[in-house]
Amino acid sequence: NGVDELENEFLAVGLRRIQAFRYGENPHQQGALYADGLGQPGLPQSKQLWGKELSYNNINDSVGAWELVGDLPANACAIIKHGNPCGAATSASFGESYNLARASDPISAFGGIAAFNGVVDLEAAEAMTAKGNFLEVVLATSFTPEAVEIFKNRAGWGQDVRLLEVALPLRQEFMTVKAIRGGAIVQQSDEDPANDWKVVTEVAPTAEQMAALKLQWAIVQHVKSNAIVVGNSAQLLGVGAGQMNRVQSVRLALDQAGEGSTGAALASDAFFPFPDSIETAAAAGIAAIVQPGGSKKDQDVINRANELGIAMCFTGTRHFNH
Repeated sequence: NGVDELENEFLAVGLRRIQAFRYGENPHQQGALYADGLGQPGLPQSKQLWGKELSYNNINDSVGAWELVGDLPANACAIIKHGNPCGAATSASFGESYNLARASDPISAFGGIAAFNGVVDLEAAEAMTAKGNFLEVVLATSFTPEAVEIFKNRAGWGQDVRLLEVALPLRQEFMTVKAIRGGAIVQQSDEDPANDWKVVTEVAPTAEQMAALKLQWAIVQHVKSNAIVVGNSAQLLGVGAGQMNRVQSVRLALDQAGEGSTGAALASDAFFPFPDSIETAAAAGIAAIVQPGGSKKDQDVINRANELGIAMCFTGTRHFNH
């Protein structure tokens, strides 16, 4: 898996170019896709069934969507836009899951990447190709022939949408390499260790609240830090991504969730340094919070949650994502 190589003084990375892009992230940048023939299978090993050639940005967002949906319960859909989740849901069918995920943020979902952790069928394809929708890429473990035909016969963007069949992530650690001027920074991939959670407040989450916390915790790991998500046991409702202070991410997530914040769960990728975010969450109606813990002011945060009647769990694991 390459992780053991981090103990070596020298590191050699062997990659093979499998596609040249028209351009990279922006039109003035060159770009290409390389595959690791000895590593875990992923997007470079996917099979494209339909659509235009994939671009650099298509693949970058597709990786994010696929990694997220691989962490979600069965029958889940994840929608990514510009590297961040703008929708995620799980329901009885992939068609219902897509509609719920899109409802998280319909504006951002337009032109996004949708991923499913199973087989896309006729119902799901019809949901995605309904009037008012537009997707750049759809990923799934497979597509039924009827589903593929729905996309092929969709006027407009149906002729261009990329349909990718790809195996679900293995959830085994692998080595990540980020080039920087003069070298690279290397680390093992961020796989949640699934440690036992600790209820730290006087009020414990109900079974429904715990289910909501589990789903939102799976989602927040895939949001750019500082990351906050708000939702219930079936759906993402609000996202606060990439803010330089945590309380601003809290405000953004709650604002997007709107009235859905009442009785909802909130997840944070890192600890709360002060009780202010807890107060903001409580004012919006949040009922339960999950966070790693580890702040010098953890007890102040816990005390404020107790005063406000919010249930809170510590996971013991931080998930910075930059």
